[in-house]
Amino acid sequence: MAAGQFDPYVEDDGLATPEVGGWAIDKYRLLALYAELFSTGMKNKWDRRVYVDLYAGAGHSRIYGTNKFLKGSPLIALTVPDAFDKYIFCEERPDLLAALRSRVERLRPDADAAFVSGDCDSEVEQIVALIPAGAAGRTVLSLCVVDPFDFGVRFETLRRLSAVYIDFVVLLAIGMDANRNYDHYVDGDSPKIDKALGNSQWRDRWRAAGAQRRDFRRFLAEEFSRSMESLGYLKTPLDRMKSVRSVEKNLPLYYIALFSRNKRAFKFWDQVIEYGTDQRSLFN
Repeated sequence: MAAGQFDPYVEDDGLATPEVGGWAIDKYRLLALYAELFSTGMKNKWDRRVYVDLYAGAGHSRIYGTNKFLKGSPLIALTVPDAFDKYIFCEERPDLLAALRSRVERLRPDADAAFVSGDCDSEVEQIVALIPAGAAGRTVLSLCVVDPFDFGVRFETLRRLSAVYIDFVVLLAIGMDANRNYDHYVDGDSPKIDKALGNSQWRDRWRAAGAQRRDFRRFLAEEFSRSMESLGYLKTPLDRMKSVRSVEKNLPLYYIALFSRNKRAFKFWDQVIEYGTDQRSLFN
């Protein structure tokens, strides 16, 4: 696969396949670009490169209302030119995990792939245990893709994973969620945002800012970046996040953001932001 010429489509193979919106094409294109840059750029700098997918899904998805099927992030990572040394896929739904396992074994039977059944928050210790330990003479760098269906990511899970040397590409699915549930989150007692951000002080900062409701999703993205900074990750400002909007109504859905402790990773990410939208090739 050449990321600049990424083809998102696959044939229906009859296995379990969840549905997604048409906007998922942009998401997968960005992930393909970064996975290739990361895996190739780091292959001679680290002894082992590990790919972790916390919400792996089935490996294929179908666009709502169509017969178009897309390859998901696990299969994208499996087909980069310079393969990762190990893959760890976590999925809560048994039917989707079984479909993913079949697709991985068909596509890359030689891959060192581990499959974790269950919710990533509950199984985080197992996931950490599967990541090879670094040691003198054996360096290990991991890339973790965090792609929940809504803003249900739990910061404590990322905190636990951050104990190893790991970069995160996180989809902050806060667009429609934040708009629909604004009153419930800000004025109610829902702990969902608290768990996603790893703190409950965000309400005080939101009220003190005196911002408008329409600014809430931007505020949450900045708050998440603040939380990641507390783990030693470099600041990721809004202009370094990629906003993805719905195809039908052009509504803001989520941000895709990189969190790394190394400036070199952001050089790759800046290329993704530059080339990802208009599909120009990085390699021509």
